[in-house]
Amino acid sequence: MRLPRKGYPLGGLGQKQGGGVVITGVEGGGNAAKAGLKSGDQVLYTSSFFGDELWPADKLRFSKTAIQAKPDSVYFVVSRGAEVDVKKLNKRSAPPRFGRKLTETQKASIARATHICLDCGFIYTLPKPFDEQPETYVCPQCIAPKKRFARYDVNTGKAIGGGLPPIGVIVGLLAGLGAVGALLVYGSLQ
Repeated sequence: MRLPRKGYPLGGLGQKQGGGVVITGVEGGGNAAKAGLKSGDQVLYTSSFFGDELWPADKLRFSKTAIQAKPDSVYFVVSRGAEVDVKKLNKRSAPPRFGRKLTETQKASIARATHICLDCGFIYTLPKPFDEQPETYVCPQCIAPKKRFARYDVNTGKAIGGGLPPIGVIVGLLAGLGAVGALLVYGSLQ
């Protein structure tokens, strides 16, 4: 099941005796309650922090770190009633994400779909033109800054440009590589 994180309580998690993670509390009105999770449910898998894998939930500390590091939706696989030895589970692929295509509502406002967030795939369709948004504008889904948006092609569903990092990052990387090379040359001369 997929639980959006932003602004919604996920509930409480606890370490299970002998390994594993169990849900210890569910806040009413939160995403965990809306998804049907209950206290006592065993968490079998949680999202990895980079999002493209599901990891066995064998240690509470690792599960909490991955959940907190994930900026967008968190995936859980839970078991109710059955005891599962999560230490014997292998990691697996996360479910496919469909956030980079327009919904029917967004298609109605296709003329306004001008930009896409490079971090999470949020498609900007607000009535105010994107270029008129202040520099302090952030993605409502993952809180990425305005500079992490690229133009969006509604026909292909892909970003136009925006793939290269800022020039400062490139210059810094080249300077770092040059410094490492200089240290290697200097070290070999001695």
